Amino acid sequence: QVQLVESGGGLVQAGGSLRLSCAASGRTFSRYVMGWFRQAPGKEREFVASINSGGSATAYADSVRGRFTVSRDNAKYTVYLRMDSLEPEDTAVYYCAAGTSYSRLTAPYAYWGQGTQVTVSP
Repeated sequence: QVQLVESGGGLVQAGGSLRLSCAASGRTFSRYVMGWFRQAPGKEREFVASINSGGSATAYADSVRGRFTVSRDNAKYTVYLRMDSLEPEDTAVYYCAAGTSYSRLTAPYAYWGQGTQVTVSP
């Protein structure tokens, strides 16, 4: 069982930056692939980024590649999402998730946080 708690969301102007954090409970954190997903009002939850258990491989959605960076610190049981050059289209609730498969789909992720709101003003 893994519990995930996101933080770092907020309101930012277009072009600004935010760093999201996701703190995990449990010493098994380093075994999990971690993913970031987002959901805007009226839209389905979509993949943003993922990172493998050791932190050596990452993947990004086309819409955020080059602007967002995912990283993790297994010693601190935490995964991060650095978001630069934010756009109004990035406005959504952002969720972190833990799973055992390196995937862009939601199904392989068994554990989810409660989400943190990111709002980007024009």
